[in-house]
Amino acid sequence: MNIVKGGIVSGILARTPVPRMFHARQTFPRTHIDTGAIPTVVATEMAKLGISEKIKPGMRIAITVGSRGVANVAVITRAIVDELLFREAKPFIVPSMGSHGGATAEGQREILAGYGITKESMGCPIDDSMETVILGESSRGNPVFCAKSAYEADGIIIACRVKPHNAFRGAYESGILKMMVVGLGKREGAESVHRDGMGKIAENLIENARVVLKAAPILFAIPCVENAYDETLLIEAVPAERILEREPALLQLSFANMPRILVGEADVLIVDEIGKNYSGTGVDPNVTGTFSTEFASGGLSVQRTCMLKLSEVSHGNGLGTGLANVITAKLFSSLDGEKMYPNCLTSTVLKSAMIPMVVADEREAIQACLRTLNGVEARAARVVRIANSLHIENIMLSEAYYDDVVRGSYPGLEALDAPQELRFDDSGDLVTPIALEAIEVAQAAEAFKFFEASNNGSVR
Repeated sequence: MNIVKGGIVSGILARTPVPRMFHARQTFPRTHIDTGAIPTVVATEMAKLGISEKIKPGMRIAITVGSRGVANVAVITRAIVDELLFREAKPFIVPSMGSHGGATAEGQREILAGYGITKESMGCPIDDSMETVILGESSRGNPVFCAKSAYEADGIIIACRVKPHNAFRGAYESGILKMMVVGLGKREGAESVHRDGMGKIAENLIENARVVLKAAPILFAIPCVENAYDETLLIEAVPAERILEREPALLQLSFANMPRILVGEADVLIVDEIGKNYSGTGVDPNVTGTFSTEFASGGLSVQRTCMLKLSEVSHGNGLGTGLANVITAKLFSSLDGEKMYPNCLTSTVLKSAMIPMVVADEREAIQACLRTLNGVEARAARVVRIANSLHIENIMLSEAYYDDVVRGSYPGLEALDAPQELRFDDSGDLVTPIALEAIEVAQAAEAFKFFEASNNGSVR
């Protein structure tokens, strides 16, 4: 694609004004487990009645680890390994991420290393073979697969996170069942669950999981749930025989603690960075509202979205670009079809890999969204800027929101400074930081007090 900086497109966009923006902080409930306490919590959970007796000395036990950016994943995984070693078992890690990592052993091993999970750091082997065995057929006629290395072990521990899915709704979404049948099933298992489309995946998850629970040596699961700050809220060991019963309640707990953009509606959403470490589709549509299917909804109601960069740990897997209206040339050049397309061919969802409008730089991406708004003048547009969809405590909002935020119209949302022009460097990249340093927040607070007093207590 021929993208010319300074060409015709740049000329058209150059006249589009960008609204002034201010820094804001969102506050959510923050109950969590301190990172340093995680090994003790894991050990306590694995010592519970119904769990501890499943682990015997000498047992070869597979531990699943997925491709999502789970908070404290290396700490949790190492704690499970250490507890198994303490009980004289023989743990090993199985990358459990379906077709992610290009559906190759090398790609999946690379993803784990990006999260700090290696043979050396975990103190146990990693078996990244993509070979699977067929466990049987579900009641819906779909073949059910399991990683051969895990199936041949004496036991399997399903370590995972429970959270809402980005493309469908059901009693079970992203969690234990999905890890068992999609993650642990490698590419073939993922294809089996997705073969009937996202409208049927909720049913397929349950029926395929029944086969896995019956035929594979699942000992128990250790799911975690996170709070809105990407911190570990809960870690719980669930015996295999209670997984179907327990997971729906954990999903509801996750829903209740999800982050969200408190203003609810916007004209333009700016996402600084997307990536598989933030969501399976680069951004979590439960936050951004940019869903890839009609089988899920929620998040921000927004007219235009631009995405600026791809995270390094995504290794070229830029799924989610198709959910934007505009991306930058920098993001476009980071894409690796060999890493992206196996996901789409497996899930049968093509939208998230489609290529939107590509412009020369970050300024132009924002301007393209503003210029194509319907019924809204660019300078008056309601613009939301987030660093990514996982960390949204610190955000930026355009001047159109300012009075309402200061008045307290959005509980949990506070302005940290006054609206000012966004700053871009000579290459057109956005350089205004999305989060203020503590000293800047204090200075802004003092400035606002003076501003308020000089206006006799009025907001503006």
